[in-house]
Amino acid sequence: MDSREVAFHIERLLNFALKKGLIEELDVIPSRNALMDLFKIEKPYEGEIPEEELESPSPILNKLLDYAMQIGLIENTITYRDLMDARIMGLLMPRESEVVKKFNTIASEKGIEKATEYFYELCKASNYIRMDRTSQNLYWSTPTEYGSLEITINLSKPEKDPKEIEAAKKIPQSGYPKCLLCIENVGFAGNLNHPARQNLRIIPVKVAGEQWYFQYSPYVYYNEHCILLHESHIPMKISEKTFVRLFDFIEQFPHYFMGSNADLPIVGGSILSHEHFQGGRHVFPMEEAPIEEYFIHPQYPNIKAGIVKWPMSAIRLSSKDRDKLIELSSHILNTWKDYSDESCDILAYTKKNGELIPHNTITPIARINKEGEFEIDLVLRNNRTTDEYPYGIFHPHEELHHIKKENIGLIEVMGLAVLPGRLKFELEEIIKFLIGEEKFSPDLYGESSPLYKHIPWIEELLLKYGTNCTREEAENYIKQEVGNKFLKVLLDAGVFKRDEKGKKAFEKFIKTVGFEKIDMKGDLK
Repeated sequence: MDSREVAFHIERLLNFALKKGLIEELDVIPSRNALMDLFKIEKPYEGEIPEEELESPSPILNKLLDYAMQIGLIENTITYRDLMDARIMGLLMPRESEVVKKFNTIASEKGIEKATEYFYELCKASNYIRMDRTSQNLYWSTPTEYGSLEITINLSKPEKDPKEIEAAKKIPQSGYPKCLLCIENVGFAGNLNHPARQNLRIIPVKVAGEQWYFQYSPYVYYNEHCILLHESHIPMKISEKTFVRLFDFIEQFPHYFMGSNADLPIVGGSILSHEHFQGGRHVFPMEEAPIEEYFIHPQYPNIKAGIVKWPMSAIRLSSKDRDKLIELSSHILNTWKDYSDESCDILAYTKKNGELIPHNTITPIARINKEGEFEIDLVLRNNRTTDEYPYGIFHPHEELHHIKKENIGLIEVMGLAVLPGRLKFELEEIIKFLIGEEKFSPDLYGESSPLYKHIPWIEELLLKYGTNCTREEAENYIKQEVGNKFLKVLLDAGVFKRDEKGKKAFEKFIKTVGFEKIDMKGDLK
């Protein structure tokens, strides 16, 4: 590629940025000059630029990244390309203050829904949200007795080159930014250990009298997947303040749900060091799950309460009275934190070196329901481990690790499985056995084989479905069986099991909180 061709692609990118509102007409010349300087181009392209309707800048960026590699600006690895990608788009981004001003203007004139719509489109156009990658994720739903569970195989986060991993180890750790969520990420150039964020913008939001910031996830797992993060790098903690914050946010953003990962290892999220929530505009299977047992609390007669028909142990509360919901949610949390039931392997604390280690916490999810009420699901969690279950008693058990080994966080709790990208290849290989394209023999797959961990499951599938399936049949069987595995993952993560013993134990806890059982009409049972 020569410099004239690169200048042509720079013009294409400027046109894209204009159409998507990243820059305005007055910004074209300085933006062009900045891009020419980056690529060491002496003069701009002077020919015709064809009209294009692109949803993503990726096709143009890929040409520019190829040239950057050609002239030695970057090495030919995914991470170096991503660093340059963000650097290029950073030259076309409005300033943080300009984005915030426009967001607030739209919110005041047209409403918060239009403001988030503007911001979401900006984040996609800037390539901060990598739609070119998230669109590659595999997605399907699986019918179960608890409703249709959602399955996604995450192909959007590229794996690092082994050379990059080695090079990253040699880079001194500056501790800046402290984590991937800190506000200092805005405009950060990145390195092999930390993604570039020149194209990141965040929106300040006052929540419960505190300063928080609203942004979108770069790898959206569902529509408008957003993150609400505290201004300070403080650890996550589920407390009464959590419920105040959740309800305050959804009152300001009623078209979004907002929830939190639990605040303990194993049952918590991947970043416990920075207080944050996750939300978005998506109806999860859990939200559609019905109440199967109704309760009332004498001190909170205006709150509807019940156990959700869900594989995990969830209590749903709803009311117009936000303050009373916060009170009752806090009472449930505090009761659960100290609650033990040895018959269900639930211990609130264990001792280690003379210190009490807490094990009980909650994953909360808040929303405005169809009746216009505040609604919150409180999912009971426990992170205790034993010799039998070293990864966690209420964690996917080892026989499920060939499909899902990672923490069951907020997104999975609500019924969306985020499964590792390795499964795309592995499931495709298993399909070949079901359609008779390849013959299966367990002796052919040693411990180093990606299929080794699947051997017992493959044998079950072949026994159940045989080797003469059509491709369509095999794909459908695999999707259903993966969905069934995810259901078992959620059942493992439930503290009160779905059998009679577990249901009675759950009701015992509910009564400990002070609830009384009622029928659907509201009469005491």
